[in-house]
Amino acid sequence: MKNRKVLGVSNSVFAATAVVLAILVVVGFGLYATKSTTVSTVTMPTTVTVPTTVTQYSTVTQYSTVYQTSVSTSIVTQTVTPASSGAFYNGQVITFDYTAQFMCIPPLTQFFPNESAANQTAMGCEVGAANMSAFPSNAAPFYVLVPAFAGLSIFGVHQLGATDLGFPTFIYGSQNYTIVTQCGAALTKTACPDHMSLIYSPAFTAVEEHLGIKNGVFGLPEGVLPTPAHDHLVTFTTNTSIPWYIVVVLVFDPNIYPNPVTGQCSVIVPSNLSNPTANCLNNFQALQAAMGTASSAVSAANAKNPIWQTLGEPGVQVVVPGISSPSQLMSPNSNMVLFFSDPPVYPYPI
Repeated sequence: MKNRKVLGVSNSVFAATAVVLAILVVVGFGLYATKSTTVSTVTMPTTVTVPTTVTQYSTVTQYSTVYQTSVSTSIVTQTVTPASSGAFYNGQVITFDYTAQFMCIPPLTQFFPNESAANQTAMGCEVGAANMSAFPSNAAPFYVLVPAFAGLSIFGVHQLGATDLGFPTFIYGSQNYTIVTQCGAALTKTACPDHMSLIYSPAFTAVEEHLGIKNGVFGLPEGVLPTPAHDHLVTFTTNTSIPWYIVVVLVFDPNIYPNPVTGQCSVIVPSNLSNPTANCLNNFQALQAAMGTASSAVSAANAKNPIWQTLGEPGVQVVVPGISSPSQLMSPNSNMVLFFSDPPVYPYPI
């Protein structure tokens, strides 16, 4: 940046000359005593010279360059979302720490050869079939508890009743409940890390066809939908990351769906059971019991639910697709494998 400065310079010339002349001429004539006297006065001019000051101005333009250096410090704040979520074990709320990307083996076209479009869109991931021999030898089961009683809102789509955060909703009577889950639906703000975004299932196809939909929804191939909102249940804990295969569980009794923060259940639909929350799904034994427990709360909660209707309106509290007996609960019903540890540590800030 150039600053312009104007400087004033003056040269003064002083001339002073003072001459004072005083001439007094007196002419006296001595005349005879008999003659009168005449006096003549002559005035001589007096010249005074006064000092005069003459000022001359000249303009000089001076340029100077000023360099200014500034150092600025900016603070960038990023929100880091840890690769973790909650889970249930033996009545407690514990932590899943994800350590690697999921895998779907073998790809779904091995089970559904006509679903090449679904295979590409869903990255080969499906629910409905499994080949356990394809999994890592040390893989263990974990149970994905889907609040199926909340109907199509489980897929996280606002038009289907989900909240803006991706949680499903459930209406009974005049009450509207938000079903908060450990993992919101995929492609929403509350989705869990290291989860598949889209999955294929012949059960999804059946529901779509029940609703008169023949070509899929939201521009997706038939039978492909976002991973639904869900909770997790395990049978043991470990601080070591291992592979885990999925067993999907559809929960139709809202009275046994645990609160993700406390792990406890509440009665929200009337039931004919003396203890409607006895099979609260925060432990494996409760899951086994719920497979064979019928409750009037199921039909009351699901009267308008297309998922429940498509499955033939079962009266039991939970349905495990492809598995009909508690003794089979160690068998997978999906080709999806996740990698995580599940230390017995509470996952949320206290």
